[in-house]
Amino acid sequence: MAGNKRKRAHKPNSSAPETLDLAIPAPSPALVTATAAVAPNSAANAASMEDVFSVGNVELIDNTASPRVRRARGRPRKLPVHSEKPLSLATGRRLVRPLDKGDFSVPGDAGVSTLVAMEVDKGWEARVIPEMDSVVKVFCVHTEPNFSLPWQRKRQYSSSSSGFVIGGRRVLTNAHSVEHYTQVKLKKRGSDTKYLATVLAIGTECDIAMLTVDDDEFWQGMSPVQFGELPALQDAVTVVGYPIGGDTISVTSGVVSRIEILSYVHGSTELLGLQIDAAINSGNSGGPAFNDKGNCVGIAFQSLKHEDAENIGYVIPTPVIMHFIRDYEKNGGYTGFPILGVEWQKMENPDLRMSTGMRPDQKGVRIRRIDPTAPESKVLKPSDVILSFDGIDIANDGTVPFRHGERIGFSYLISQKYTGDNAAIEVMRNANILKFDIKLETHRRLIPSHSKGKPPSYYIIAGFVFTTVSVPYLRSEYGKDYEYEAPVKLLDKLLHSMPQSPDEQLVVVSQVLVADINIGYEDIVNIQVLAFNGKPVKNLKSLATMVESCNDEYLKFDLDYDQIVVLRTKTAKATTLDILATHCIPAAMSDDLKL
Repeated sequence: MAGNKRKRAHKPNSSAPETLDLAIPAPSPALVTATAAVAPNSAANAASMEDVFSVGNVELIDNTASPRVRRARGRPRKLPVHSEKPLSLATGRRLVRPLDKGDFSVPGDAGVSTLVAMEVDKGWEARVIPEMDSVVKVFCVHTEPNFSLPWQRKRQYSSSSSGFVIGGRRVLTNAHSVEHYTQVKLKKRGSDTKYLATVLAIGTECDIAMLTVDDDEFWQGMSPVQFGELPALQDAVTVVGYPIGGDTISVTSGVVSRIEILSYVHGSTELLGLQIDAAINSGNSGGPAFNDKGNCVGIAFQSLKHEDAENIGYVIPTPVIMHFIRDYEKNGGYTGFPILGVEWQKMENPDLRMSTGMRPDQKGVRIRRIDPTAPESKVLKPSDVILSFDGIDIANDGTVPFRHGERIGFSYLISQKYTGDNAAIEVMRNANILKFDIKLETHRRLIPSHSKGKPPSYYIIAGFVFTTVSVPYLRSEYGKDYEYEAPVKLLDKLLHSMPQSPDEQLVVVSQVLVADINIGYEDIVNIQVLAFNGKPVKNLKSLATMVESCNDEYLKFDLDYDQIVVLRTKTAKATTLDILATHCIPAAMSDDLKL
């Protein structure tokens, strides 16, 4: 049937990045204290960390249990002659009592032993990196919305990740580390106190969040990190954070292996990113990456888990970080990264270039489609060839010069702009060169990739649950492999459809709460609603308004796949309250539809 769940294709054995914070499912109340003490050291779910997530999947990795120490059976093994167990200087026998901290005794003269201990202490002090004291551990309690049952929320769970202090009494971490937060706490290095934090801004697209702490005690002895320039290939980087495997701070090192436009899993966007070969794992999310001068050059946020890949981690570079910080300081909040609302095609084929009238020395990309809601739709047209952006020529493959010997996608130029900025675009139309000054804005998708912390909308009449389609909704309905499990029509709209108006939504019948009035309609699941009583359904609020104000004898819903639903108006409205009471649903519509 049209309403049944369908498989789009077989899941390929491909790799994709995943986010890196530790997720801890909420325990029973009787086990909260004990479980919280061991939760960061998990072995029970370690195998799940090797799962290859799909690009749109931002599920966090569970780490719920503590690894057990395996004890050997039989008699204990004898220590070899070169055992590291300390020796007594007087007798040469092995000491049973452990030595005091810092006492590294060796056979021989006692004065030499004291000198060695002093030198070790000095060496330890020299190795302490001041920037490491600015790295904090982030504890967050999440309560996610239940998109399949939009009138309630899921069971809360806890996670731990990393963060670091910047200027202005602020802390940076990843957006997915505090997604759907109900409480956020920070702990300094070497401290036993957790401080309540306030979330100032969450940048969904760039996967960065900004926090602060009101308690002055937290900021005592804390110095902000200094940001460095974008590193070059083969530059050394050191990732600092609190990954799985222990409670104390962890340091791993590597080099920058690639710089390009990357897919940001959490925000379903493409921005500049660094690929490094340092070992970063779950819990490293939000931790800084330092260069050899001690300056922060990025934030660890996702890694590649695949059987054919080893030590591939991704870092948010300083240009993206500074864009987020300046956006917050300029606008008093996060406004996002603007995009050019067009879909373009490469012009690498010589016949294609010749057909458009391009000269051999001209290069650019062809516009395929334009978002009707974007400001660009007023001046640009399909089949226009974009030759340059802000005076920088665009190649036939859509790249622009980046640094010496490097090229990068021209979307990097757009991501350097802020919402509301103007950009000069040069296009060729019918062999004529035209120049436009376009105001850049953030554009919405017909099926949004993220709820940005807002609860889902819903409307219920006669047991029919109407809601809007989003990526979190598809993930809730079909799991992390929703790209292959969801109905083909919904996936086609996800990938290719553009909204015709700023407030357009894709409305579906999520499910039917069985009652006498809806007999025969029980199998309708996730089918789009096209019209109500002959009027097109623009969004969920318009549908709820039309149904509530309807005085006709029948309620008629036109669905996709040429299905219809017809209900008697008076009976449908009268039985709705009983159905809500049966399923313990507090209201027939979400709060945002009541406004």
